[in-house]
Amino acid sequence: MMAVMRVAKWLWGGRLCALMVGMIAVRELTKCFGSQVAVQALTLDIAAGQIVGLLGPNGAGKSTTLKMLTGMLEPTSGTAVIAGCDLRSDALGVKRLVGFVPESGALYESLTGMEFLEMVAALYGIPAAAARERIQEFLAFFDLGMSTLTDKLLAACSKGTRRKVAIIAALLHNPQVIFFDEPLDGLDASASAGFKALIQSLARSGRTVVYSSHLLDVVERVCDRVIVIDRGRLILDGVPGELLAAHGEATLERLFTRLTGGTEMAEKAASFARTFAS
Repeated sequence: MMAVMRVAKWLWGGRLCALMVGMIAVRELTKCFGSQVAVQALTLDIAAGQIVGLLGPNGAGKSTTLKMLTGMLEPTSGTAVIAGCDLRSDALGVKRLVGFVPESGALYESLTGMEFLEMVAALYGIPAAAARERIQEFLAFFDLGMSTLTDKLLAACSKGTRRKVAIIAALLHNPQVIFFDEPLDGLDASASAGFKALIQSLARSGRTVVYSSHLLDVVERVCDRVIVIDRGRLILDGVPGELLAAHGEATLERLFTRLTGGTEMAEKAASFARTFAS
């Protein structure tokens, strides 16, 4: 808990940062790859201080949505305003204000962890001394030794270490909005618990967190709100407990399965399994 508070202290700067009620405003956001529509006319608003779970089956358009909202992928049509910056007219401004941990990790594996983090800090204009202090705080938070970042290339590090470095890189410049795509992939139980405590602290400081994951039980416990997309369309949006009550389901996983056609897949799996019993 003390490590969470130390990291939160410099992230917050001792004050709340919820300068805008609407931190993310998405309007008719659409992305097509040739004739394939990956995201179709997505419209939603996300307030400062919210932790929002972005859910959907494989191929639903989650990663494409996150890449558009972080300025990595140009929309086909529509737009979004992120922390006051328009995605279409000021993509560089958006990139200054957001942090992103992609599912792939997106690290330069020919560098050591420290070299990579120092490069990220320099790109954001963070003075070297301040960057080193922040990195050390994160090392303590994730229970990593300095030698882990200096003695070997990222290519030789474990998947969990690379994931931690990606998370540190995303938070190093103190972003207003943070997007995570499967952030717990590769983290052990202790690091996962610490990460969940950290994003809750970030939200309390006014940061907006958008969290895409297949771990629905974690989303149900951590997120204030869930957004479900399927085949590029928004199909569900609301507070987890209220959605479960409205749809008569006991868990988010059961509701998600029903809405996205997972029950049909379960029936197919059961039928397939019976072929081995006959």
